[in-house]
Amino acid sequence: MKQERLSEEAIAEALATLDGWSRSDDGIAIEKRFKFKTFREAFGFMTEGALAAEKFNHHPEWFNVYNRVDVRLTNHDAGGLTELDVKLATAMDKAAGERTKS
Repeated sequence: MKQERLSEEAIAEALATLDGWSRSDDGIAIEKRFKFKTFREAFGFMTEGALAAEKFNHHPEWFNVYNRVDVRLTNHDAGGLTELDVKLATAMDKAAGERTKS
């Protein structure tokens, strides 16, 4: 089922509820940098995030170096942000939980 792109108003509302996520420079994605205490915690986060991505059948663009994971969410089929991006961002925030540094 093809997802519909979110309106500018819906994107602004979603960003207001997502902690630390921001709009990408190109405007078609949301991004966040997660920092963890160790590589093991970063990898645990990625594992939990991957399970959520599979559940939603919506997969992130991400990059990992040691304790850092940079995440970019967008829907290529829709050409921008959809509700799936917001759901996955929320699930990733939950997965990060206590693993992230203060």
